[in-house]
Amino acid sequence: MPKRPLGIYIHIPFCASKCGYCDFYSVAGCDHLMPEYHEALLSHIEESSASIKNYEVDTVYFGGGTPSFYGADRIVEILDELKLNGNLRVDAEITVECNPDSLSYNALKLLHEEGVNRLSIGLQTTDDNLLKMIGRRHNYAQAVRAIEDARSVGFDNISIDLMYGLPTQTKEDWAYTLSKAAALHTEHISVYGLKLEPGTPMYRSYRNSPTLPDDDDQADMYSYASQMLEHYGYHQYEISNFCAPGFLSRHNMKYWTLDDYMGFGPGAHSCIGHLRYSFIKDVRKYITGVHHGTSLIDEYEMIDTFERSTEYLMLGMRTTRGISENDYRTICQSDWRPIEKTLKIFQSKGWAEANGNRWHFTVPGFLLSNQLINILLEVQASGRIENTPWLSELFEEEEKTELPRSDEELFREMYVKATEG
Repeated sequence: MPKRPLGIYIHIPFCASKCGYCDFYSVAGCDHLMPEYHEALLSHIEESSASIKNYEVDTVYFGGGTPSFYGADRIVEILDELKLNGNLRVDAEITVECNPDSLSYNALKLLHEEGVNRLSIGLQTTDDNLLKMIGRRHNYAQAVRAIEDARSVGFDNISIDLMYGLPTQTKEDWAYTLSKAAALHTEHISVYGLKLEPGTPMYRSYRNSPTLPDDDDQADMYSYASQMLEHYGYHQYEISNFCAPGFLSRHNMKYWTLDDYMGFGPGAHSCIGHLRYSFIKDVRKYITGVHHGTSLIDEYEMIDTFERSTEYLMLGMRTTRGISENDYRTICQSDWRPIEKTLKIFQSKGWAEANGNRWHFTVPGFLLSNQLINILLEVQASGRIENTPWLSELFEEEEKTELPRSDEELFREMYVKATEG
């Protein structure tokens, strides 16, 4: 019997400095913790090898933070640990997030030689003034040089990140950035609208600022990006992601198709079957927890059928693959007819379309995706109980009383069941 596929996410929390918009868990000025963290991370992966061996690892993603700042040597050591303990497929997609200012030719050469086959480079914008404004450490010339170096050592799968809606950025600025980015001929481009997160420097500086493009301008920027990138041969396969044929992010697709993935590092999330859990967002506590065997868990939960059906709608409609009646009935075990009726209403407004037996949003629909998905969730939740077999069974179940157990004991029990299939 073939083993189930598994994605592995490795969180590298270290940065040379924090960008003004970033609210991911990362730390700057803590380089001295890298050796101890590295030792703890390798130990944690080794301790989890028995669970990982129940799977075939087909994707590995090093995210952050700034993995390229962490160092190619350390990344290779982590890969070696996975090769020893993790059933890592020879054709696995292995991605490393990079910033242009922390990439060198020798580091790229080492990564490529040791099996890394995909880079995700944080370009953000081609405008040096905007790069400085948002707290990036590189300039456009450095980004171009990093891509050229990556090509010269053999990388043929490169992604770049771009941001729109930045302070003072006009639609003309954005069009110029897109044209210069397309000219780099990378295989994948991600575009993200700036979202000011509470607690970040840019939130304090630019909240309600007239220098920010308004919602209409941001919508125009997004629509233009979708049209322009499609024109240059990039297929949109998710709200924010575009790729040349055959170059979608296999790892990120796991998040949107409810596949299994296991995370390591502070703040990393995991999804194993119906078990979801995350680790504490504190690098020092993570190190201590690994070395002393104390709990690393921040949050965990078992996802029931209702929550999983909600996720199927939310995540599936983020992609251009969309959702289908067959998948919906299998995963959600619910009546498809109210969902289809709603999608046909969206279709009449130009917000959704059917492609064969699958439904997905159009570009105007993606702009309204939060609102439209909420409508679909309301339709799903308001379905009649008799049309939803699993819900009827849930109400018929007798209540059972169990002796209370510690959270750690409960998590361990669920983890073993989930990873052993």
